[in-house]
Amino acid sequence: MKDISLLVQDHKKMYRAGKTMTHTFRIHQLQKLKDMLHRYEPRIYEALNKDLNKSSYEVLTTELGFLLNELNETIKYLKDWMTPRKVKTPSTHKGAKSIIYKQPYGVTLIISPWNYPLHLAIAPLIGAISAGNTAVIKPSELTPYTSDLLEEMIKETFEEKYITVLQGDKETSQQLLKEPFDYIFFTGSVPVGKIIMQEAGKQLIPVTLELGGKSPCIVDRDAKLDLAAKRIAWGKFTNAGQTCVAPDYLLVHESVKQTFIKKIKEEIEKLYTDNALQNDDFSSIVNENHFNRLLDYLEDGKVIYGGQSDKNTLKINPTIVDDITWQSNVMQDEIFGPILPVRTFGRLEDVVDEIEHSRNPLALYYFSENYQKQEWITRNISFGGGCINDTLMHLGNNHLPFGGIGSSGIGKYHGRASFDTFTHQKSVLKQTTAFDLAFRYPNSKMGRKILNKIYKK
Repeated sequence: MKDISLLVQDHKKMYRAGKTMTHTFRIHQLQKLKDMLHRYEPRIYEALNKDLNKSSYEVLTTELGFLLNELNETIKYLKDWMTPRKVKTPSTHKGAKSIIYKQPYGVTLIISPWNYPLHLAIAPLIGAISAGNTAVIKPSELTPYTSDLLEEMIKETFEEKYITVLQGDKETSQQLLKEPFDYIFFTGSVPVGKIIMQEAGKQLIPVTLELGGKSPCIVDRDAKLDLAAKRIAWGKFTNAGQTCVAPDYLLVHESVKQTFIKKIKEEIEKLYTDNALQNDDFSSIVNENHFNRLLDYLEDGKVIYGGQSDKNTLKINPTIVDDITWQSNVMQDEIFGPILPVRTFGRLEDVVDEIEHSRNPLALYYFSENYQKQEWITRNISFGGGCINDTLMHLGNNHLPFGGIGSSGIGKYHGRASFDTFTHQKSVLKQTTAFDLAFRYPNSKMGRKILNKIYKK
């Protein structure tokens, strides 16, 4: 493996040469990335199946499909995004023009997680390329087949001094964080996110942190329960719950709790049969440590559905747990697995107190047919993003910037927001030399009167 410091220096030389600045270059690289995904598509399915037992359908909908859509959008609109934008100039600056230029940061570091190991490595890369940066990608060591394939694909497609995949464990990440990158994009857990921010702060490197948290799913008494049950079962148990925006726990109105639980059990069985352990389309837990961590959660409360597991395949059946308090272990951190705790509420205002136990979640989902209550939830609770009467689907709209708030993250991406994230908005004022306004200078006799008039004092 090449010395990390030398690798970063090669990237800096590439960037400083100015090659990445043109629209033509960036479009060509984005098209190469798109062609790469098509060319390696069969092996992508294979790698993700080996790492996480992902079905081809799930790979297409949650990994490849999203990336291809993102690439098409970026290629179509990149020229417009790159164009310097003229803005208004105040009368105190008469004769001047004000322009915002779109400047790349330079050499970027992308640290991606294991739960969507292709999607969450390539999606930020699209933003980095479109904005004119170079990129070093550090994929997760917990998904070795996909990480190996990612390294092979990138090496075969791009110059090493432009896009590089650098594999390794925690020590590799620590080495990378000591390098003078111009921007860091991290997706992962809150504890690691704090370390990333601390290390970046030592060099004042700007960061995007895509983290997580306990995303609530609220089912009100006027919700369409059949549809809510179906959409929640799908959103929670996709990728065996190993999704940063998966519904982490249910808040169900007390008057419909029993009816709703019955319906969601039915929907789980429709999606995965009554035993997902034997269903090839149901994902595995990523490794034994996470598998055991999730099983420990089943010691809390009362399992009212599921709970079975298979250590050989690292699978846990979709599980619903009742009689849970905020002191239960399962409610202390993001679950990141196929376990769904249930709590109830009586008044909508009570929901705020519930969510305050783990505030600023990455996502929130609310099921109700009442517009006023939908608006109340949206406006009165702090969360990164979410859906009304659905789950996960906001993630698939690249016109909606995606990201957290507070403890669930810093910064946004997807679509144009990805370009903006990897771009410095450079403000420039171009002043005329045809004349000079005397009132700006302290020795102007009329300066104060003119300025008072302009400022309407």
